[in-house]
Amino acid sequence: MTDTKNHIAGTAGSLEGCVFRPASLAEVAEAVELAFDYRGDVTLELTSGETLVGYLFNRETSGSDGWIEVFPADNPAPRRIPYASIGAIAFTGEDTANGRSWEQWVTKKESERKADAVRVAAEARARGHL
Repeated sequence: MTDTKNHIAGTAGSLEGCVFRPASLAEVAEAVELAFDYRGDVTLELTSGETLVGYLFNRETSGSDGWIEVFPADNPAPRRIPYASIGAIAFTGEDTANGRSWEQWVTKKESERKADAVRVAAEARARGHL
Protein backbone atom coordinates (compact mmCIF):
# COMPACT_ATOMS: atom_id res chain seq x y z
CA MET A 1 0.00 0.00 0.00
CA THR A 2 2.92 2.28 -0.57
CA ASP A 3 1.39 3.56 -3.82
CA THR A 4 -1.34 6.19 -4.08
CA LYS A 5 -3.50 4.10 -6.39
CA ASN A 6 -5.34 2.25 -3.62
CA HIS A 7 -5.67 4.90 -0.93
CA ILE A 8 -6.49 8.53 -0.37
CA ALA A 9 -4.08 10.58 1.71
CA GLY A 10 -5.16 12.16 5.00
CA THR A 11 -3.79 15.07 6.98
CA ALA A 12 -0.03 15.44 7.28
CA GLY A 13 1.50 13.26 9.98
CA SER A 14 -1.67 11.26 10.51
CA LEU A 15 -3.69 8.57 8.81
CA GLU A 16 -6.87 10.38 9.83
CA GLY A 17 -9.04 10.65 6.71
CA CYS A 18 -7.16 7.97 4.73
CA VAL A 19 -9.07 5.20 3.01
CA PHE A 20 -7.29 1.97 2.04
CA ARG A 21 -8.83 -0.35 -0.54
CA PRO A 22 -6.48 -3.34 -0.47
CA ALA A 23 -6.18 -5.41 -3.65
CA SER A 24 -4.62 -8.48 -2.00
CA LEU A 25 -4.35 -10.20 1.38
CA ALA A 26 -0.83 -8.79 1.70
CA GLU A 27 -2.24 -5.27 1.34
CA VAL A 28 -5.00 -6.11 3.84
CA ALA A 29 -2.30 -7.18 6.31
CA GLU A 30 -0.41 -3.91 5.73
CA ALA A 31 -3.56 -1.82 6.21
CA VAL A 32 -4.46 -3.80 9.35
CA GLU A 33 -1.04 -3.04 10.87
CA LEU A 34 -1.57 0.66 10.23
CA ALA A 35 -5.07 0.47 11.73
CA PHE A 36 -3.78 -1.46 14.75
CA ASP A 37 -1.34 1.36 15.54
CA TYR A 38 -3.96 4.06 14.89
CA ARG A 39 -5.41 5.69 18.01
CA GLY A 40 -8.90 6.31 16.72
CA ASP A 41 -11.88 4.51 15.24
CA VAL A 42 -11.76 2.97 11.81
CA THR A 43 -14.59 2.25 9.41
CA LEU A 44 -14.50 -1.17 7.80
CA GLU A 45 -16.26 -1.84 4.52
CA LEU A 46 -16.82 -5.58 4.46
CA THR A 47 -17.14 -7.63 1.28
CA SER A 48 -20.71 -8.47 2.38
CA GLY A 49 -21.61 -4.79 1.96
CA GLU A 50 -21.78 -4.17 5.72
CA THR A 51 -20.08 -1.10 7.18
CA LEU A 52 -18.66 -1.34 10.71
CA VAL A 53 -17.26 1.55 12.74
CA GLY A 54 -15.09 0.73 15.74
CA TYR A 55 -11.71 0.48 17.41
CA LEU A 56 -9.35 -2.23 16.16
CA PHE A 57 -7.73 -3.74 19.26
CA ASN A 58 -6.40 -7.15 18.25
CA ARG A 59 -5.29 -9.05 15.17
CA GLU A 60 -3.91 -12.39 13.99
CA THR A 61 -1.59 -12.00 11.03
CA SER A 62 -1.29 -15.57 9.79
CA GLY A 63 -1.89 -15.09 6.05
CA SER A 64 -5.28 -16.03 4.64
CA ASP A 65 -6.41 -17.16 8.10
CA GLY A 66 -5.74 -13.70 9.52
CA TRP A 67 -8.43 -11.81 11.42
CA ILE A 68 -8.99 -8.63 13.36
CA GLU A 69 -11.02 -7.89 16.47
CA VAL A 70 -12.93 -4.64 16.72
CA PHE A 71 -14.90 -2.96 19.49
CA PRO A 72 -17.88 -1.66 17.46
CA ALA A 73 -18.92 1.89 18.27
CA ASP A 74 -22.56 0.80 18.67
CA ASN A 75 -22.06 -2.45 20.62
CA PRO A 76 -19.91 -3.34 23.66
CA ALA A 77 -19.26 -6.89 22.42
CA PRO A 78 -16.11 -7.27 20.29
CA ARG A 79 -16.37 -8.68 16.77
CA ARG A 80 -13.89 -10.86 14.93
CA ILE A 81 -13.55 -10.16 11.20
CA PRO A 82 -11.54 -12.40 8.83
CA TYR A 83 -9.00 -10.63 6.58
CA ALA A 84 -10.79 -12.06 3.54
CA SER A 85 -13.96 -10.13 4.53
CA ILE A 86 -12.25 -6.70 4.54
CA GLY A 87 -12.92 -4.62 1.44
CA ALA A 88 -11.66 -1.28 2.75
CA ILE A 89 -10.35 0.37 5.91
CA ALA A 90 -11.01 4.06 6.46
CA PHE A 91 -9.35 5.99 9.28
CA THR A 92 -12.44 7.96 10.26
CA GLY A 93 -12.11 8.59 14.00
CA GLU A 94 -10.04 11.36 15.51
CA ASP A 95 -6.39 10.35 15.77
CA THR A 96 -5.89 11.04 19.47
CA ALA A 97 -2.12 10.57 19.20
CA ASN A 98 -1.59 12.95 16.27
CA GLY A 99 1.01 15.60 17.04
CA ARG A 100 2.02 14.01 20.30
CA SER A 101 5.47 12.56 20.32
CA TRP A 102 7.18 10.45 22.94
CA GLU A 103 9.69 13.23 23.54
CA GLN A 104 6.89 15.73 24.26
CA TRP A 105 5.33 13.28 26.72
CA VAL A 106 8.66 12.75 28.52
CA THR A 107 9.25 16.51 28.74
CA LYS A 108 5.76 17.09 30.12
CA LYS A 109 6.10 14.33 32.73
CA GLU A 110 9.52 15.60 33.84
CA SER A 111 8.09 19.10 34.26
CA GLU A 112 5.19 17.67 36.31
CA ARG A 113 7.63 15.72 38.52
CA LYS A 114 9.72 18.85 39.17
CA ALA A 115 6.60 20.85 40.04
CA ASP A 116 5.48 18.09 42.43
CA ALA A 117 8.91 18.06 44.10
CA VAL A 118 8.77 21.84 44.64
CA ARG A 119 5.23 21.56 46.03
CA VAL A 120 6.16 18.72 48.42
CA ALA A 121 9.24 20.61 49.62
CA ALA A 122 7.16 23.74 50.28
CA GLU A 123 4.60 21.72 52.24
CA ALA A 124 7.37 20.06 54.26
CA ARG A 125 8.92 23.49 55.06
CA ALA A 126 5.49 24.80 56.11
CA ARG A 127 5.16 21.89 58.56
CA GLY A 128 8.68 22.50 59.86
CA HIS A 129 10.10 19.24 58.51
CA LEU A 130 12.77 20.93 56.38
